[in-house]
Amino acid sequence: MLRVLILGGIGDAAELAARVANISGIEAIASLAGRTREPSTPVGNVRIGGFGGVVGLVSYLRKMQIDLLIDATHPFANQISGNAAAAAQEVGIPRLMVIRPPWEKLEDDHWLEVENNIAAAAALENQSQRVFLTIGRQEIATFAHLQKFWFLMRMIDPPNNDVLVPPGLIICDRGPFTLENEQEILLKYNIDTIVSKNSGGSATYPKIIAARKLGIKVVMVNRPPVPPGEQVPDVESAIKWLKIKQLTIVNDQLSITN
Repeated sequence: MLRVLILGGIGDAAELAARVANISGIEAIASLAGRTREPSTPVGNVRIGGFGGVVGLVSYLRKMQIDLLIDATHPFANQISGNAAAAAQEVGIPRLMVIRPPWEKLEDDHWLEVENNIAAAAALENQSQRVFLTIGRQEIATFAHLQKFWFLMRMIDPPNNDVLVPPGLIICDRGPFTLENEQEILLKYNIDTIVSKNSGGSATYPKIIAARKLGIKVVMVNRPPVPPGEQVPDVESAIKWLKIKQLTIVNDQLSITN
């Protein structure tokens, strides 16, 4: 029985864990960072919480006798991905990254692409009045100094009480969202700018379509670089990779036995 550790953070991780549960000879353990208070829990074995950096992840991989590591974390979870790369190399096990393609700017889009949230906050100066802020709750304090703007802030969970937040309204909701819903929000709150991470995927893309249709500006935060290594764009490709690795490992074990 092979063991695969799936580092989760996007919907693909839950789908992947469910698919792996149907593959004979492979046991999956899904690990969630725990940043969302009520996460969409994958089927099967699940652990929640961090590992304690590279050293902690190396210890876990060895303790649990993990044979394969799949990084299906959020495209902006670059620290976790870096730790996964270093730990897999230290232990000497195959690692795969599931990286969904980023959204691409179309002709009718009004995007200003920036490198991080600090740059996004700076880009709002003298350009916006009513902002739809859709970056989650982790870095919302980056925008707290922009007191002359009004923000509609959407996130899965509310920020902690000690976190500084910009003026405006917080709404807690979880995708997938519909185009009709996103257009209604933009019009109801008279939004002139959206701030979004380029997360890719279909769950939150309707807000980008809505902005395109309504001629609304989007400050798009580009993804951080990912560590080198094998990567695939979707769950189906990850399943194919798993089956190939399973066959290779089993054949290697048989050749050693013989």
